[in-house]
Amino acid sequence: MGKNNKQNDYLTTKASKKDDIWFHVKDFHGSHVILKTEGKTPSTSVLEKCASLAAYYSKARQSSNVPVDFCPVSHVKKPSGSKPGMVIYTGYQTLYVEPKIEVEN
Repeated sequence: MGKNNKQNDYLTTKASKKDDIWFHVKDFHGSHVILKTEGKTPSTSVLEKCASLAAYYSKARQSSNVPVDFCPVSHVKKPSGSKPGMVIYTGYQTLYVEPKIEVEN
């Protein structure tokens, strides 16, 4: 998960693989979250947890039922000359989640 624009940029464009899954809250500033898939298909539960993290670490944290877009990293592109963290993406799906961090025992 990126904590600022430069970390988001590095995470999405350098540290992730094309089959990893990228998450970002829709229409708000926030962290990019990358799910490392290692070529496996994640469960709906895992996708929802990642989306909840993206919502929690965004300007939509105080909202409920937050839309979070996600897609394979291969569908995320950085426009030439754009600011750090700025991306465009296609072929995405949207999950509606509560912003939260799940603590595992």
